[in-house]
Amino acid sequence: MQKGGAILGNAMRHVVALVQPGISTLELDSEAKKYIEAHGAESSFTKVDGYSWSTCMPINEQVVHTPPAKQAKLKKGDVLTIDMGVYLSGYHTDHAVTVVVGGDESGKYTPFLQAGKDALQAAIDQARVGNRIGHISQAMGSIIKQAGFTVMRQLTGHGIGKELHEDPFVPGFLDKPVEKTMKLKPGMTLALEIIYSMGKSPEIAYENGNEWSIITADKSISACFEHTVALTHENTLVLT
Repeated sequence: MQKGGAILGNAMRHVVALVQPGISTLELDSEAKKYIEAHGAESSFTKVDGYSWSTCMPINEQVVHTPPAKQAKLKKGDVLTIDMGVYLSGYHTDHAVTVVVGGDESGKYTPFLQAGKDALQAAIDQARVGNRIGHISQAMGSIIKQAGFTVMRQLTGHGIGKELHEDPFVPGFLDKPVEKTMKLKPGMTLALEIIYSMGKSPEIAYENGNEWSIITADKSISACFEHTVALTHENTLVLT
């Protein structure tokens, strides 16, 4: 997973560097696939039943699982999430970032995206042996709430390993007392993920005419940041 995660992290940097107005999300997906395969790995997402792309590429109010498309040409100021996974030697890793196409000159989205980065870092800081899932969830949720944004409650982080999605669920908010959540143990590998929006509603909906794609019900701008981590007795490794 450490080897696969390193390939995935580099693949993400490669794809993010290509993001510019006028490029289609399908072109970016093709670049992701080529990079992953050139480094001896496979795309995790193509192993999902019925999904034939290497990435998910939600734009603006699209939240997760949006397939890349030839007609989805990026415009300056679009808020783009790039989500991808790598499968190597029987194990998956998962990683996502959100960027503003062409840069955020106005600063309109800077606090929004910074809140997600901060929430993910707080989650990583809490993901250590002896803590609980609730410590991770509480850390993420409180940062997003304090910044004035909203966690999409039906979408969560997850365990990861031989399968892309495994137990346990890792919510982006605390939904029960911390002491009633699962204790973190050595050997756990988790995809920590904060999925949130600029709106006030946590509700999601399926996009009309777009199989897979989930959007914010209130059509507000959405973002996602995700890293795969591994817990050891000594420390927590960020694999991606």
